[in-house]
Order: sequence, then structure tokens, then C-alpha cells
Amino acid sequence: MNRAQFEKSGYMKSFPQLGGSVHSFCGNDHDHTELLRELDQGGDWTKTLARTDITLTPATCYPIYPIMAARGDLPSGGRIFDLQSYCFRHEPSDDPARMQMFRIREFVRAGTREEVLAFRDLWLERGRNMISAVGLPPEIELASDPFFGRGGRLLSAGQREKELKFELLVPIANPAGLTAIMSFNYHQDYFAETWNLRTTEGGTAQTACCGFGMDRVALALFRHHGLDLDAWPLSVREILAL
Repeated sequence: MNRAQFEKSGYMKSFPQLGGSVHSFCGNDHDHTELLRELDQGGDWTKTLARTDITLTPATCYPIYPIMAARGDLPSGGRIFDLQSYCFRHEPSDDPARMQMFRIREFVRAGTREEVLAFRDLWLERGRNMISAVGLPPEIELASDPFFGRGGRLLSAGQREKELKFELLVPIANPAGLTAIMSFNYHQDYFAETWNLRTTEGGTAQTACCGFGMDRVALALFRHHGLDLDAWPLSVREILAL
């Protein structure tokens, strides 16, 4: 996504340990010679790279807020967006359900407080029903984001206290517990204040989102139904059109 928009979003203030910046070779012939020398000698060739104007998208919804705000005030009833993107988070792991590049299908709601909370609550129930319908055992729990540092612990506690984030979890590959395959997030007015997003009446809007971890959903289906699709329960295959 656009670097300036990424910086304005405040992501690096809260999650610097997860962010990803795109750097490329932007030099001349002399710089290329230096790069090749470093490669040949096993040195640090990355010092010849320079930052570009793009960063890796940390969550599917992040690029939509400036686009939404550029359209002007929200119409009556607000807006709903259906998005899908590859996302990046720098958290290497041996857990196959915790990849650094992964796909998220996300639904974003912008409007009044009542509208976005109704949307979040609707998807809490809808998500549970959808995951149950494909034969997975969902559990919904109050959650928090991985805010960085000592101050981050206070932010996480506040997020839980205000019940801003829930996750839907199922067993996949983590022997220590369940894995989140959906998240339900109420942002209050954070993104709307950041991007000057207004309701049709001119007040500050609020936003919420519901995200499916597509790769994790697939892994969960294989974990619970096996690798032979023809052996999956008929009801599951019919829902997934397999």
C-alpha cells in the first residue's frame, strides 16, 4: 500500500514489530558494482537498497479508509465494503497457520456507532453459523491485538475492557491451543478521525470490520475432514460446492 497512507494510519506506532517496508535497488552502475562485490564476498548487499513509496499491506481494510474518505461524507445508512488481499506481518513461525504472507477476506462497515455495532454483532453470529455449517467447532473469545511494548500492554487491556475485538477460534496445528480464523473488530472513531471520515449529518463516523483468514480456514478444513475431499461429509461438500 501507499507508504504515506501507511504512515498516517499509525500502524508503526502500535505494531512496529509486524510492519514490512519495500526496498529496491535504485542505484547507478557504480552502485551495482558495489552490490555485486558484496554478493561475491558474502557481505551485506542490502545496504545498496533504498526504500520505495510502498509498504506491505498489514490488514486488508487499511487501504480502504483514505479511499472512503476521498468520496466525501458517507451516504445515509453508511457504507459496506467487501475486500480481499494478501497481507504481511513479520512474525515468522513454524506453525503452518501463522504465515508471514496470508490472505484475508474482510467486510468493512462505516457509519454511526449503532450501525457499526449492529454489523459487528451480526457477523459474530453469522461467522459462528458459517464455520459450524462446514463441520468446524468454533469458539468465540474476547481478544486483543499484539500492541508493542510496555504501553502496548495498557492498550491491549483497554481493548479487552471495552470489548473492541473478538476472535473465532478452532483447532488447527497449535498444540498449545486454538487458532483464530476470524476476527471481529470495532474501531470506534479511530480510522474516521485519522482520515476525516464523516457521516451524512457531518459527525465523525465509526467503523468496524470482520475478517476471515482464508488460509487458516482451508487448513482447519483439512485438519478436521482430512486431505481426501471426496471423503468429506456431503453437507460440507455441498456448502463449499466441491
